[in-house]
Amino acid sequence: MKKRVVIVGCGHLAGIIVDAFEKGMLPEYELIGAMSRTIEHAEELATRINGLGMTCKACDNLKDLLADKPDFLIETASPAAMREIAIPTLSNGTSIVTLSIGAFADDEFYEHTAEVAREHGTRVYLASGATGGFDVLRTAALMGGATAEFFNEKGPRGLKGTPVYDEDLKTEQHVVFRGTAKEAIKKFPTRVNVTVAASRASVGPENMNVTMQSSPYFVGDTQRVEIRNSQVHAVVDVYSATSDIAGWSVVSVLQNIVSPIVF
Repeated sequence: MKKRVVIVGCGHLAGIIVDAFEKGMLPEYELIGAMSRTIEHAEELATRINGLGMTCKACDNLKDLLADKPDFLIETASPAAMREIAIPTLSNGTSIVTLSIGAFADDEFYEHTAEVAREHGTRVYLASGATGGFDVLRTAALMGGATAEFFNEKGPRGLKGTPVYDEDLKTEQHVVFRGTAKEAIKKFPTRVNVTVAASRASVGPENMNVTMQSSPYFVGDTQRVEIRNSQVHAVVDVYSATSDIAGWSVVSVLQNIVSPIVF
């Protein structure tokens, strides 16, 4: 029997997941519901899925989305949305695959989410997004005595609408932020989910040091996480020209969930 999934957030990244369905890359799943801030976006996604012979309903509220007890909810919306939907979704018996890992910079929310998941036999799967190497980070941290740092480089356009944006960034290179992953997600709620992801896989949001640099004419994102202990020094360095890698990381998680061999 196919796993039934629903999705929250029907923008570009959700479209990549639909691409994977259209390419036959998720044959073990059926997408049965979609919800977005605007019902029109949910309807557009549902129409694409229904064209594949599935029955996907567009919803404007979480209660309707979860009414059919889906096996998984895919979240591609925002950390704020994740905070709203996590507990009721897990309590519904529905596991979550999320990109908005920034929500888990809050220790209380992180621990409460884990507690509810255990209580209801559900899980939260953290998609790697634009970074990676979670297995190495976790292993090095488990060995003890680890320190970790995260470096992010963006172009000025990637910082528009944030507190650090300045016209000078168009012509001058600047370090625009130094602090912890917990501080970074507070200042950039939708731009640095990856820092929290890497920190949760290793030393924790309050112990992961983050540096963000803006470079003129730079396009895309560089995410570099570095972890050290007395025996290991590991660097995971990822450049992405677009955000597409985040959507495909969700597809990878979904494939791993049902695969007899797990990477």
